[in-house]
Order: sequence, then C-alpha cells, then structure tokens
Amino acid sequence: MEYKIYTRGGDKGKTSLLGGTRVPKYHIRIEAYGTLDELTSYLGLVRDLQTNSHYKDILLKIQNNLFTAESHLAADKPESIASLPVISEDDITILEQEIDAMNDVLPPLKSFILPGGHPVVSNCHIARTICRRAERLTIKLAEVHPVDELIIKLLNRLSDYLFVLARKVSFDLNIPDTPWKPHK
Repeated sequence: MEYKIYTRGGDKGKTSLLGGTRVPKYHIRIEAYGTLDELTSYLGLVRDLQTNSHYKDILLKIQNNLFTAESHLAADKPESIASLPVISEDDITILEQEIDAMNDVLPPLKSFILPGGHPVVSNCHIARTICRRAERLTIKLAEVHPVDELIIKLLNRLSDYLFVLARKVSFDLNIPDTPWKPHK
C-alpha cells in the first residue's frame, strides 16, 4: 500500500491528537507542540550552519528531546503517553553542564547584548526566542491540561543554553558581543 502524506482530514480546520481526539488546528495543544516543531526545525538550521562537531551533537540530542516533548504535548490521554519516550532530569543536567562549560571560558556578561555578528549567532538567538514562545505556550497549556513539568524545565534551560551558545560561537569566532546601549 502506498503511503500518502495528505489525509484530507484537516481540510475543515481540525486535526487529530495522539490518541484520536479531533481538535481545531488553533487549539492550545496544537499551538504548543507546533511551536516545538518550529523550534526543532530551526535548530536543524543552526546545526547545519554549525562547524563545531560537539555543538552539532548536542543540538541533535536537543532535537530528539524536543520531538519527545512534542509527542507528549500531542497526547490526549494518559494511556497515549504511557508508551512514549520520556524527558529525564539527565537531559536537563546535560544542558546545565554544557552551559557551565561554555560560561567557564566566556568573559563575564556586563550588560544586555544585542543579537547579531554572525549568521550562526543570529540564528541561535532566533531559536532562543522561539524556545521562549514554546515555553510560554506550554505553560499556558499546563494551566488546562496536565504537562510533565520536566518539559517546561527543559524549555527554560534550553533557552538559556541557546543564549550561551550564541555567545560562545561569537567568542570562538572572535566576534565581540554587541552591548545594548539605551538612549537616555
């Protein structure tokens, strides 16, 4: 049997959650996991632009974790979640260790910085802002549906990681941070 990418099931503005429940395509669940999908895709771009193999490996692990988080947010019932892979504290610890290792070699941050300086740096900052949006939407979803708190924690730590990664890539390329200079 031939597999077709289109099902026509969404032609009237509804889609199925993992478990079969049909919801409008603007449902908060769809917004939350759709934004995680956007972030995962954007991290693919960051990974493709990256030349450092360690960063590429970490970004690939992050993309896998985000797919796991997406599947959890898409599941409509506890029994739908039971067979899914999980996010663990170890996944968050890895991000924290990576942040600490990068920060150990970076100069102290003395002011807010403006994104830019190199395409990889700028794309890390864009991914960071998508991550923050995903975090906000996931928290909003958690107000009405159970959400594993580790997913929210992962997103919070990931946005920190992406900020520090942007700074570290700048540092590796010998591009100074651009400090924010507010007008007075």
